[in-house]
Amino acid sequence: MSNKLRVLVVGCGHMGISHARAYHQMNDFEIAGLVSRKPESRNRLSEELGGLPTFDSFERGLTEAKPDVVSINTYPETHYPYCKKSLEAGAHVFIEKPLALTVNQAQELVDLALAKKRKMVVGYILRVHPAWTKFIELARSLGKPLVMRMNLNQQSCSSMWATHKSLMESMSPIVDCGVHYVDVMCLMTGSRPIRVSAIGAKLTNEIKEDMYNYGQLQVTFEDGSVGWYEAGWGPMMSETAFFIKDVIGPRGSVSLVDESGERSDESQDIEGHTKTGGIKLHHAELNQEQEFARKDDFFSTKDEPTHDELCYLEQEFLLNAIKNDVDLTDHLNDAVNSLRIVLAADQSFKTGKTVEINQV
Repeated sequence: MSNKLRVLVVGCGHMGISHARAYHQMNDFEIAGLVSRKPESRNRLSEELGGLPTFDSFERGLTEAKPDVVSINTYPETHYPYCKKSLEAGAHVFIEKPLALTVNQAQELVDLALAKKRKMVVGYILRVHPAWTKFIELARSLGKPLVMRMNLNQQSCSSMWATHKSLMESMSPIVDCGVHYVDVMCLMTGSRPIRVSAIGAKLTNEIKEDMYNYGQLQVTFEDGSVGWYEAGWGPMMSETAFFIKDVIGPRGSVSLVDESGERSDESQDIEGHTKTGGIKLHHAELNQEQEFARKDDFFSTKDEPTHDELCYLEQEFLLNAIKNDVDLTDHLNDAVNSLRIVLAADQSFKTGKTVEINQV
């Protein structure tokens, strides 16, 4: 009898493909089935992985495959119902960000996972990225307060623009992508966010009336640290400065840079969203002549993992949590917290008012 964990992979788009490849490579997992809305995507992935059961609905897959683990890689509006049904069926869950569309839904899922004693991992891919781990570590060495500047604009067309428009049926770019980067800001400061404001603009008539495809949020932390995050999607977006990851503190600054020239110049290239190139650490200390006392340090990240390899690391994290009964309470609370911040930013944009986090 096999001791492998049977996994139902739900969603066979970019993220679902990468996670399915990870499960397929790992001895402790066995893919019990693939679910997608379109037969082409699930059939193509099934063929790539040697022929796997496929399902045209989540409910049928959950009932017939009887998985130990459900991997949810679908559009955000399905996250809450799929995750809830999976946990109620007794399965562990890997779920792509964001956890849900509202803070209350996200907290309900966290409470359910803990009550059912099931492991639930949210796909914060930057947490398993060695270069980002180093980036966060160096940012913490800069003193307080921190000034954190980050963006990820995506000039998109064709199928990627179609994906972005589908995502914007339920949430804006600063919500969908922003949870990654405000999570990083929280890890860097170790402080409580206290207020959020945001600006935004609707730059296309191809999305619904109350949606916007460009936004920037600003968050203030209890320790005086501040951060902004900018995200825009669409064929009109500029690629002049689409990838800014920069942190400043009293002792200097640390930045993700691309001195190796290996990061893609195309902002819609998903592989380029996690590729860093290198990390530059600048020291603010001056000598008696008021010149810089130390040269900048450069840390090469040339050997960083690919996107598929990062997804593999995420599934190793899930596997370890299941096999060793790791307490994921902090991980889940952080997922709810980052969602709370970006939804507060969305509220700020819609109301034109700064939102106090403790009132959200």
